[in-house]
Amino acid sequence: MKKTLLLVATALLWACDNSSSAPIVEPSFVQQHGQLSVNGVSLVDKDGQVVVLQGVSFGWHNWWPRFYTAQTVDWLVSDWHVNLVRAAIGVEPDGAYISNSTKALNCLYAVVDAAIANGIYVIIDWHSHNIRVEEAKAFFALTAQKYKDYPNIIYEIFNEPEQQTWPQVKAYAEEVIAVIREIDSKNVILVGSPQWDQAVDKPAASPITGYNNLMYTLHFYAATHKQYLRDRGTAALNKGLPLFVSECAGMEASGDSAINPAEWQAWRTWMKQHNISWAAWSIADKNETCSMIKNTSSPVSNWQDNDLKEWGRIVREELRK
Repeated sequence: MKKTLLLVATALLWACDNSSSAPIVEPSFVQQHGQLSVNGVSLVDKDGQVVVLQGVSFGWHNWWPRFYTAQTVDWLVSDWHVNLVRAAIGVEPDGAYISNSTKALNCLYAVVDAAIANGIYVIIDWHSHNIRVEEAKAFFALTAQKYKDYPNIIYEIFNEPEQQTWPQVKAYAEEVIAVIREIDSKNVILVGSPQWDQAVDKPAASPITGYNNLMYTLHFYAATHKQYLRDRGTAALNKGLPLFVSECAGMEASGDSAINPAEWQAWRTWMKQHNISWAAWSIADKNETCSMIKNTSSPVSNWQDNDLKEWGRIVREELRK
């Protein structure tokens, strides 16, 4: 009996000694939170707890495809601490999805697959300003079929409606949502709002019904869109409309001009107050304030401070808090 107890004690001691030297692997963000859903106005995780996603949007894939790589996603996760990226798949310009779907899908798959590998969430963004029903339905049927089993996926079905009325956007959205839901019954779908995603009062007055896990996009550029748009967002939330800020930045709506730090912080305070997820625009090297990477000589990852513009440094610092 004493010999048996000694053997057991020795085995336990050996196990403890060896376990202490084994590397501790932290669960990824998606492993922690799993399948997302919408409860009231809140995005919630697999346990029903409110979750806030924070990250960045890539620039239009047709103009900045060099950043649509696993290396870029890896760096954004490891250094910027994002838990969300947005793949902005351009639709209509030369070289975008309509004229070169193969390139578009290759860029998309590179980012989505890297996001899945890193255990973060990813928005598949139909980055259009116009209604193209049949093309959008085909695109989302294809991507939903490929990624329907991954809880990482969020579908953004209309980037920024410009001139379209809410009834027009709503009718379009209902057709595209129906296609996605035939394939993917769970993953969250983001619906665009009129006037570049600022007229959230329109869907708040007449939301889409018959589907679960829908949210509505609000976009802001802090130097242009100030308290009046935050008030409009608050009113929409009070009416029960769940909001998701899938694109935002600190300068004027042109994407250029000086950053307004005070208004950016006012928006950050508002989003924190309402537990609203957000993605900052954009990972690109265009000669404009909102493109975070300095220029074409900067690498696609492993950025140092001198590779980033002021806006890139601000967003990185915000994400690492």
